[in-house]
Amino acid sequence: MSDPQLRAYVPFVGPFDPCPPKAIRTYLVPPQLFIPFQPMGWPQFSPAEALRIGTLWPALYSPYTPASSKGRKVEADGI
Repeated sequence: MSDPQLRAYVPFVGPFDPCPPKAIRTYLVPPQLFIPFQPMGWPQFSPAEALRIGTLWPALYSPYTPASSKGRKVEADGI
C-alpha cells in the first residue's frame, strides 16, 4: 500500500449473501491514534495554511478524498 493511513481487509462472504461481494474493503486510520503526546519543537504550518488545511501540525494532516474521486487506491497488499 502506498498510503500509510489506508488499511484493507477481506470481509467474510457467506454462501447465501444476496448481494455480490466486494473483494477488498478499505478504511482510514486517523494519524492521532499513533501520537501519544505532542512533542516539543514539532514543525508547524504557517497560520494561513493551518487554517486552510485544518491543523497546525503536518504530522496530524490527513487529506480527505471522497471514494468517488478514487484519490486513494489500495492494492491487495499481502491479502
